[in-house]
Amino acid sequence: MVAAGVSILAVALICVFLFANGVPAIAQIGLPDFLFGTTWRPGNDVYGILPMIVGSVYVTAGAMIVGVPTGILCAIFLSRFASGRVARVLKPGVELLAGIPSVVYGFFGLVIIVPFIRATAPVGNGLSLLAAAIILGIMILPTIITVAQSSLDAVPRKYYEGALALGADHERATFRVLVPAAASGIVAAVVLGVGRAIGETMAVIMIAGNQPVIPESIFSGVRTMTANIVLEMGYAADLHRGALIATGVVLFVFILLITMLLNVIKRRGEVK
Repeated sequence: MVAAGVSILAVALICVFLFANGVPAIAQIGLPDFLFGTTWRPGNDVYGILPMIVGSVYVTAGAMIVGVPTGILCAIFLSRFASGRVARVLKPGVELLAGIPSVVYGFFGLVIIVPFIRATAPVGNGLSLLAAAIILGIMILPTIITVAQSSLDAVPRKYYEGALALGADHERATFRVLVPAAASGIVAAVVLGVGRAIGETMAVIMIAGNQPVIPESIFSGVRTMTANIVLEMGYAADLHRGALIATGVVLFVFILLITMLLNVIKRRGEVK
C-alpha cells in the first residue's frame, strides 16, 4: 500500500509541477499563439510550437508505418507459426531489442541510416523525418511484438480447433479467427507503441535534424516536442523556461489521451 501510494504521489507531483509552471506561460503567450504559432524564436519571445507538434505527429506516424505491420506479423509468426526451436532463438532477440539504450539506436541511425538516406535521397543531408521514423519503428518493435503475442497466446484453443473442424486450413484459421479474436490486445499493442514513439528523445535528437520548422517532405529535418525540451532547457530562463515546461504539458496531454484510448480499448475487449 505504501509503495502504491508513493507511486500515485509521484505522478500527482509531476502533474502539479507541469501545470503550475506551464499553464502561466501558456496564459502569458496566449493559447492560440502557443499551439498554432509556426515560429519558435526565444530571443524575440516568440513561442509557437506547431512545428514541434507536427514533427512529433509525423515522426510517430512514420514509426507506426514502419513498426506496426512488422511487429504484428512477427507476433503472429512467433505465436502460431514458429517451431519451438525457432521461437527460442527469436524471443530473446526481441527482448534484447527492448534492452538496447536509446543512444545506441541513435548512433546506429547516425552511422548507417543517415548516410544511406544522404546517398539515395534527392535532397537533404540525411538528418531527416525519414531517418527518425525508421529508427523509432525499430525501437517500438519489442513493445508491439510482446503485447500482441501475449494477446494471441491468450485466445482459447477451441477457437482454432473449431475453425479447423469447419474446414479452414492453418493460415485461414489464424488470420480469419485468431487474429480478430485478439484484436483488442493487438490494438492495445499499437497504442502502447504510439506512446513509446511519441515520448522518445535521445535517438530522435541524434538523427532528426532538429529544425523547428514544419517539414516539407520526409527528407526534411524535423524537431519533436521532446527534443525541443531537451535541447533548450539547459540554458532557458524566465518565459523561455516556462514555454518549454508548457511544451511538456502539451506532451503530457498527448500521452494522457493515448492512455485513455488504451483503457477504452481494454474495456471493450473485456465486454466482448
